[in-house]
Amino acid sequence: MVRAQAQLVYVHDPMCSWCYAFGPVLTQLQEQLPPGLLFRRLLGGLARTTDQPMPSDLREQLAATWLRIEQVVPGTQFNHDFWTRCRPRRSTWLACQAVIAARSLNPAADKLMTEAIQRAYYRQARNPSDREVLVELAVELHLPMERFSARLDAPGTRHALESEMQEARSLGVDSYPALVLLTGKSRWPIAIDYRDPEPMLETIQQLIGD
Repeated sequence: MVRAQAQLVYVHDPMCSWCYAFGPVLTQLQEQLPPGLLFRRLLGGLARTTDQPMPSDLREQLAATWLRIEQVVPGTQFNHDFWTRCRPRRSTWLACQAVIAARSLNPAADKLMTEAIQRAYYRQARNPSDREVLVELAVELHLPMERFSARLDAPGTRHALESEMQEARSLGVDSYPALVLLTGKSRWPIAIDYRDPEPMLETIQQLIGD
């Protein structure tokens, strides 16, 4: 039996390249979680909104990270044209707010918007730091454009993101992706495995006594 109130919290940012790489295995893990274990997604927020271009050294670092991920996480692919087609910025909070705005219109759109942002960013060389791209993605997900656009940068949406980031910090999370198992008053970080859900599942089952 799953302990009462046990939940698995996934902390992420939709513009985190390692979160993108973790997506397929995370889906497998979710499908195999013990019945009764609550799964919750939480936005950690990597970088505040800015119009400033990304410094060249950071661009080089992230481009190298994409190449490394392709090597160590089988099946993960990036469209490296992003670095020449777009104007990169170290700015992810608006994309996080897009997930919250989408979720407020349709709870199922939390995961769908996250995946749409990742697909646009990493596969289609579109820049989710740009408001117009996020609105385009909402339309592609058949969300009401005007309502989404109004909620995207509304004070309530910004406050919701601040609250989620604060909760992530309270869980001891400072890098993404992260999994934290909560059982009563205890919290247990679960080591991320980018290739196989089984080690994570075994750890979770041991901790909840399933």
